[in-house]
Amino acid sequence: MWDYTEKVKDYFFNPKNSGVLEDADGVGDVGAISCGDALRLMIKVDKDSDVIVNAKFQTFGCGSAIASSSALTEMIIGKTIDEAMTITNQDIADFLGGLPPEKMHCSVMGYEALRAAVANYKGEEWEDDHEEGALICKCFGVDEGMIERAVRGNRLTTMEQVTHYTKAGGGCSTCAEAIEEVLAKINARMVEEGILSASEAFDPAHALRRSAKPHQPKVSPLAPAAPGHQPPAKLTTLQKIKLIEQAIEELRPFLHADGGDCQLVDVEGDVVYVQLSGSCVGCQMASVTLNGVQERLVEKLGFLVRVVPVKNHH
Repeated sequence: MWDYTEKVKDYFFNPKNSGVLEDADGVGDVGAISCGDALRLMIKVDKDSDVIVNAKFQTFGCGSAIASSSALTEMIIGKTIDEAMTITNQDIADFLGGLPPEKMHCSVMGYEALRAAVANYKGEEWEDDHEEGALICKCFGVDEGMIERAVRGNRLTTMEQVTHYTKAGGGCSTCAEAIEEVLAKINARMVEEGILSASEAFDPAHALRRSAKPHQPKVSPLAPAAPGHQPPAKLTTLQKIKLIEQAIEELRPFLHADGGDCQLVDVEGDVVYVQLSGSCVGCQMASVTLNGVQERLVEKLGFLVRVVPVKNHH
């Protein structure tokens, strides 16, 4: 379980400025629900002063994503567009008293959403709008531009850091070589510019290449892990369904305690379709519930799966 600051917990359990801003002047969308993280940032701007007078967000993601999004809105309200654009993802993390390294991508998502919302407000094309072929990591929709901004803004020099800050490479890992190439290229430029020393820069020749096995998320704080569980090396479809049902059953008491529930609907390859019900539907906690289910399934199955919510299943 990750160690969260009290401020992260507060901004997660009591998010500020969540919801829809109907008369928004700028809207920024980053991430995708299919990737497990998505953020929509909406801003209202006084045209005469260029001051952001209101901001709201909608987030699909973990507790750190909700806290980071909430913190960002607090930080930008009252600032001019130019002042807001000086905010970095590290500023968001610092505002919250710090984030676990594995959750720094949540602050980066806020930074990216702000850039997208401001571009939308100015009527400019968001530079992160890309064709599928431009993606480096297709699992999480990360392109070279996002990697470069994260690397430069946070002086990243390792593959692990890139994954922590962008999620790139955290899925199937087939993009590892492409990420290495991008990281090496950006670090080389930073050395030329005097931002990094040559000894600090990433060197693919001496890097430990990731294995093909997907990264396994840490156990969700939603519920304790069942002790002594050893998933089979290879699962039949029936075994997979039974383990998924078992994992959901183990989580059910925690869901019931909050007035909600989760039901398995279908399984297609590595995609698990579930239906949330009760208080789990449509609230900020729904994304956390889904993340908790996903992490428990990964623990049970021994490989990465994606949990997708469906509505009105009969």
